[in-house]
Amino acid sequence: MGEAGAGAGAPGGPEASPEAEVVKLLPFLAPGARADLQAAAVRHVLALTGSGPGRALLAGQEALLQALVELAPASAPARDAARALVNLAADPGLHETLLAADPGLPARLLGRALDPQWPWAEEAAAALANLSREPGRCAELMAALAAAEPADSGLERLVRALCTPGYNARAPLHYLAPLLSNLSQRPAARAFLLDPNRCVVQRLLPLTQYPDSSVRRGGVVGTLRNCCFEHRYHEWLLGPEVDILPFLLLPLAGPEDFSEEEMERLPADLQYLPPDKQREPDADIRKMLVEAIMLLTATAPGRQQVRDQGAYLILRELHSWEPEPDVRAACEKLIQVLIGDEPERGMENLLEVQVPEDVEQQLQQLDCREQEQLEREQERELELALAPEPWVERTTPT
Repeated sequence: MGEAGAGAGAPGGPEASPEAEVVKLLPFLAPGARADLQAAAVRHVLALTGSGPGRALLAGQEALLQALVELAPASAPARDAARALVNLAADPGLHETLLAADPGLPARLLGRALDPQWPWAEEAAAALANLSREPGRCAELMAALAAAEPADSGLERLVRALCTPGYNARAPLHYLAPLLSNLSQRPAARAFLLDPNRCVVQRLLPLTQYPDSSVRRGGVVGTLRNCCFEHRYHEWLLGPEVDILPFLLLPLAGPEDFSEEEMERLPADLQYLPPDKQREPDADIRKMLVEAIMLLTATAPGRQQVRDQGAYLILRELHSWEPEPDVRAACEKLIQVLIGDEPERGMENLLEVQVPEDVEQQLQQLDCREQEQLEREQERELELALAPEPWVERTTPT
């Protein structure tokens, strides 16, 4: 009778804490557990990730996180486990707790994402993309990848998987693109991507027109935009070895019928486009394309190369067509740079121009307000998206 009384607890006795209840799930997540009980346990974990308190409760459970990652890929609950990790990583407020509880999580997720046989590799890539959105976490992830892999091999494997059709027959791996975009915030990643001896950027360029996934297109465009911050490489990027500009302009081009004189000013890939040519449908991607071209005009030689390739003609038509105010405004600024007078001597490099202190403070205040609004919108979207069928919110490349 004593043993019976010590079991579930008599009515009115102390209730188990939420942490203790979560710990009770661990035996059912272990290898060899009954399939039906394992599936029920994973469904319970996935349901918990549909609310803020539930995610906070799970994020600090190292053993549970490891059990979710290690579930056998052929088991029925494995996909729900992968989605639970995606939802946990989608909450920026939990990143520090997640990585403190399980420092090896990024390396294990990368191994899953790049395993050609892993059926839930897309979910692993999505979790990593979420974990790497913020600059601080991105730096920690880069450090973790460098510690787990020989120099550059993690990035090389990631690019190879992203650019190889059918790399994983059971997972599309679209979320490797926003992961790469986030990692390209780091100077070390940009140095790898822009190494002329590696031919990495050239492999990414065709994916700006990838028809089956805006996630992949957006991630690749975000990566290219981040690379364009390195003005030392602009001549190489715009030159014949890479020839990046037509790949940035083509998604912005429509079915316009230019005159023969104007047509001759355009690169060959932008001449005589078919009458059913469609522009990039995603406004965020269009804006990043315009921003990438703007970065390429930071130096006087870059501005001249962009002018010489007829960019103004494509941007002029885009500005007339563009329905989104922020994209239209970015396009207008770029046009002004292309048709305006050259900056005075000593200010030719627009990326190195010193901004007055009062203007910089105003810009920082605007950035803070925009970031606060974005975070509020993400929190609302997260609560709506994670229940009743939790999944990843769209990752915006940075």
